[in-house]
Amino acid sequence: MNVLSVIMFAALAGAIAIVYAATKNAWIRKKPIGNETLERIAGYIADGAQAFLKREYSVLAFFVALVAIFLALANTGSLKLEALAFLLGAVCSAAAGYFGMKTATAANSRTASAAEGGIDPALRVAFAGGSVMGMTVVGLALLGISTVLAIGIAVFGDSLPALRDTIFPILSGFSLGASTIALFARVGGGIFTKAADVGADLVGKVEAGIPEDDPRNPAVIADNVGDNVGDVAGMGADLFESYVGSIVGCVVLGAGVAATDDMRLRLALLPILLAAMGIGASIFGTFLVRGKPGKSPQKALNAGSFGAAILAALLIYPLARLALGGGTFDGGKDALRVTLAAVFGLASGTAIGLLTEFFTGTHTIPVRKIERSCDTGAATVIITGLGVGMLSTLPPIVVICGAILGSYSLAGLYGIGMAALGMLITLGIQLSVDAYGPIADNAGGLAVMSAMDPHVREVTDELDAVGNTTAAVGKGFAIGSAALTAIILFSAFAQSVGGSNDLVFNITDPKVLAGLLLGGMVPFLFSALAMGAVGVSAFAMIEEVRRQFRDRPGILNETETPDYRACVDISTRSALRKMILPGLIAALSPIVVGFTGGIEMLGGLLAGVTVTGVLLAIFMSNSGGAWDNAKKLIEARADGKGSDAHKAAVVGDTVGDPFKDTAGPALNILIKLMAIISLVIAPMLKTYWG
Repeated sequence: MNVLSVIMFAALAGAIAIVYAATKNAWIRKKPIGNETLERIAGYIADGAQAFLKREYSVLAFFVALVAIFLALANTGSLKLEALAFLLGAVCSAAAGYFGMKTATAANSRTASAAEGGIDPALRVAFAGGSVMGMTVVGLALLGISTVLAIGIAVFGDSLPALRDTIFPILSGFSLGASTIALFARVGGGIFTKAADVGADLVGKVEAGIPEDDPRNPAVIADNVGDNVGDVAGMGADLFESYVGSIVGCVVLGAGVAATDDMRLRLALLPILLAAMGIGASIFGTFLVRGKPGKSPQKALNAGSFGAAILAALLIYPLARLALGGGTFDGGKDALRVTLAAVFGLASGTAIGLLTEFFTGTHTIPVRKIERSCDTGAATVIITGLGVGMLSTLPPIVVICGAILGSYSLAGLYGIGMAALGMLITLGIQLSVDAYGPIADNAGGLAVMSAMDPHVREVTDELDAVGNTTAAVGKGFAIGSAALTAIILFSAFAQSVGGSNDLVFNITDPKVLAGLLLGGMVPFLFSALAMGAVGVSAFAMIEEVRRQFRDRPGILNETETPDYRACVDISTRSALRKMILPGLIAALSPIVVGFTGGIEMLGGLLAGVTVTGVLLAIFMSNSGGAWDNAKKLIEARADGKGSDAHKAAVVGDTVGDPFKDTAGPALNILIKLMAIISLVIAPMLKTYWG
């Protein structure tokens, strides 16, 4: 198989995705807003989001530069180029988040304007905004991977030894750059958005009794800014690193399976081919998203997602057959078995998404259960929501275990890698559907703040309720793929430090056992810091909103304008300060344990963090999503808003906000970041420990 032709094919697919995103962006921006107040308030949100990202990226630039210097100094020979790949990965990840956020802040006001015409036109604009995020992420990912491979081949050649021993380790640096930005973007954006959200809800809705997104609430602009920097830019960086990590992990595994050199090369290139094909399937799926009067937007979004998944599943075998050329590896495994492993992953991802929808969607049994508990107060809301979240870990874990065992039986460790890639093969449309949610949410807020017709808010509320579910489903996909990707990165790490021998970690080894316990603790420590950061930041926000209501009584009488900028500044300063420590713990833990406790202890650390990280992420994401939609069911009642049941539901939703939007989604990045860092430092550890 010609390596350069595969790279060119992937680069072309990436370029097509970027062109598609640019076309959609231009279409959105051409749509007139037609409402001066709406345009002005949307401008506040766009300016606040852009200002935060600039300050966040300025802080991250310093950290990224330090890591790049470390990689350049600690590596030897050609592996010093890993520092440049790391920088490219960081830049691409940051760019994906930034461009997605820019489009989202343009699409939210236009979605509100389109909602005057009903569900279908509003859905089209919101989904178009989301598709810019989705296609930008997959396009930049494949362009970045292709660039690293092309430069590596130009310098070192395209032989398997050059690829396996030099170019692919350098490519791991690209994945590390993506993961580093993703973690800080998720944590920083999550702290920002939830500090504002909690402050706005508890003081505005519970204490002052004013509606959600009321322009009299000083925190309301910060809340809407947070939707963009956390749920769009942060989520974009998050799934960018998930996508890159699954591709790179599968590439590294393919180069090390038991087969001829030619077959190893083919197996290493197959994931890149499949990712390129997935972009085409995702673009096809976007054309199937069409709203119909009287029909739920969920059906339209499902049509696009399932259509893309079915097309991708049908195309996997022809591509695998073409790539592998009828050959076998690892004792007779062939293209059909590889295809089944990938389809197994795709089906497992869909199953996890449907299970997530069951536990978090509106009108489902678990969410109805939480809704009923609202009638007896906040305490029962918290207890019931925690119970739903804990119970929700069972079905997805069973599916993930089935995916691991099934894909391994089909094609060994490489099969697990293909299953992980299968979950994200249509990420372009998965992320388009996911990013649609925050745009719809912002549109509803803008409709209220601009005093638009109440019918507009009804339309955006319907879009937003679906958006909560799509966001939860997207998090389910991310968590499932994170579990499988962590396994293949762990296997690649063991392969790298073990050399020609299979490295086995014995759990009765005291070092491995100590590592397991330390690793199991890290997600709890990380979550505690993230939740604590939201609590401290929210306290400052609550005090500021109370101060403005107290010192400027004209705000509630609409004779004075709130100081929105002060609230945006509180969230910004808190997020930038508080995101550093959780990020450093994630980045430094593998390095400290690897160089002080040894390779065995590091192996235990990675296993421990994967187990508890996946479980905690599912629990937090699902309980938060369920609380949110239970609140919306209360608000849909005739006497819901302002009632005691509504206040109890708001408390539950407030607790769930940092669960589902700060700590929960950051955990799947945590486990992969620690695994990719271990893979990157594997050559150093091998030299250090002999």
